[in-house]
Amino acid sequence: MANILNIETSSKICSVALTKDGCVEFQLEDSEGMNHAVKLAPFVEKCMGELHRKGEKLDAVAVSLGPGSYTGLRIGLSLAKGLAFSLDVPLIGISTLQILAVKAMFRSMDWEGDEIIVPMVDARRMEVFTGAFNFSLEDVIKEGPVILDEDSFKSLYNERKVIFLGDGSTKFQNLYGGDNAEWLGEIMPHARDMMALSEKYLREKRFIDVAYATPNYLKEYQTTIPKNKVINS
Repeated sequence: MANILNIETSSKICSVALTKDGCVEFQLEDSEGMNHAVKLAPFVEKCMGELHRKGEKLDAVAVSLGPGSYTGLRIGLSLAKGLAFSLDVPLIGISTLQILAVKAMFRSMDWEGDEIIVPMVDARRMEVFTGAFNFSLEDVIKEGPVILDEDSFKSLYNERKVIFLGDGSTKFQNLYGGDNAEWLGEIMPHARDMMALSEKYLREKRFIDVAYATPNYLKEYQTTIPKNKVINS
């Protein structure tokens, strides 16, 4: 009977969920924009207060590692590290794309179980962070950045049904040339969607290093110089 605090900050939604044995015990989220730096710590404090109220302890902290928002991922992982270190509990890191894939699996009772799931996280313009998974979460296509065009995912055209989802998927819908796809729309990851994977990883003792773990940006972060700085230089 393990209590896990799940933290998801990879998108514009900041969410936390306290889960236990396949149930969401307590959850909080904010979807009003990139308020993670303001909202996350109070959300976590309220979750810990709920645990103390019940006289229970935390057994692990799970955090989404990305891909996603550079700032959001840094905030989420930093707080997760500090909490895991201070409470001396394991830290679990989970791919945001796999969180979305699991969400797709539970989206319908009509899946055959041999579909290929392709979650997409928007990376601006026609670029997405993506990968392809079977229902065992094995890589069909490894995670990475992709600039979408008519040739993207052609290797899947003659395969099984393909399920596309995520806030980057709508950009590809008019480009996809296959006829075996299903589109779930701009589904976003939430902390409660991490539960199946965080509990599995805890059972398997698949932990990440509290000191050295880093977000999985999937590409090097590039800063931009404001135009007025360029003009004045």
